[in-house]
Amino acid sequence: MSLNDPAPRALRLELALEAGLVLPNSGTIAVFHPHAGEMLTPLPRERVVIVSPHAADVSAFQAQGYDCIPAAEGPYAAAMVCLPRGRAEGRDLLSQAVELTRGPVIVDGQKTDGADTTLKDLRARVDLSEAIAKGHGKIAWFDATEGTDTLADWRALPGQAQDETRSYRTLPGLFSADGIDPASALLASTFPAGLKGVAADLGAGWGYLSAQLLAMAPGLAELHLIESDIRALDCAKENVTDPRARFHWADATSPLKLQLDAVIMNPPFHQGRDANPRLGAQFIRTAAAMLKPSGQLFMVANRHLPYEATLAECFRKHSELPGTNSFKIFHAEGPQRAPAQAPRGRVAQTRGRRA
Repeated sequence: MSLNDPAPRALRLELALEAGLVLPNSGTIAVFHPHAGEMLTPLPRERVVIVSPHAADVSAFQAQGYDCIPAAEGPYAAAMVCLPRGRAEGRDLLSQAVELTRGPVIVDGQKTDGADTTLKDLRARVDLSEAIAKGHGKIAWFDATEGTDTLADWRALPGQAQDETRSYRTLPGLFSADGIDPASALLASTFPAGLKGVAADLGAGWGYLSAQLLAMAPGLAELHLIESDIRALDCAKENVTDPRARFHWADATSPLKLQLDAVIMNPPFHQGRDANPRLGAQFIRTAAAMLKPSGQLFMVANRHLPYEATLAECFRKHSELPGTNSFKIFHAEGPQRAPAQAPRGRVAQTRGRRA
């Protein structure tokens, strides 16, 4: 069974229901942070609300008829937490679920994402069921009816990333939450001060690149921050207070209706633990689709990633600027619309830490 198979979570749910998990007969069931393409068929769809900060995942589940919200509200009759890779982020989701639920809290995750460790830590705090293993993952559950502060100390606190001049607000689970990403810092050092018109930061994260560009390009009229994770975008709104900034909660692999003079980006290239350069390639296509005929792209990438062919497909001219042994900087001009049509469907955007 493939790790990317959408069925394992549904199979584990079915096994849990057979083994004694009892869902309440009424009330809302919250599912925290499932990924696009996953199956939740054992749950009654009409009672499920998807809680996800990721625009691409929300769009996918809305297309299936699910109600979706970007942040948990409660109260819930039951909850299911789909464990992410990050330990602190997973603990935060479990703490939210316990606080807002008066019924079973289901915990499900892949072993490669640290499910074993999380379940072990959880077992020391709550009356957790026996774990069921299936499809390279595990599922277990407990009752959240007793008290609201069982996991209160697991709530994630805002963090900070610092450069030479200031600090930036971040959160656990966001890309580069503990410090300035060196690839982004390298890209920012190449921005020309004379940029004018309208620009966009594609996959803006918590706003580092946008803050740098706005500081060094006084002639820029507008800068659109496009970010799929609403938590990162909320941080960016605190970190980028320049009145020229515009904020969009949107999947950066699908073009918005913008006419841009420039795009800056440090695109992700992971889905979970798996490298997927198609993400960065789709970012390039999105940039080309939004740029004016005279528009230009500034992009950083890990040196081993093969983006040159996509840049040649999407732009009349591209060049590599001085970089480092680890990262390469690309400058591209003149988008070519016709040969660079974006593929049908969306590619889920998940930021992974660069190697």
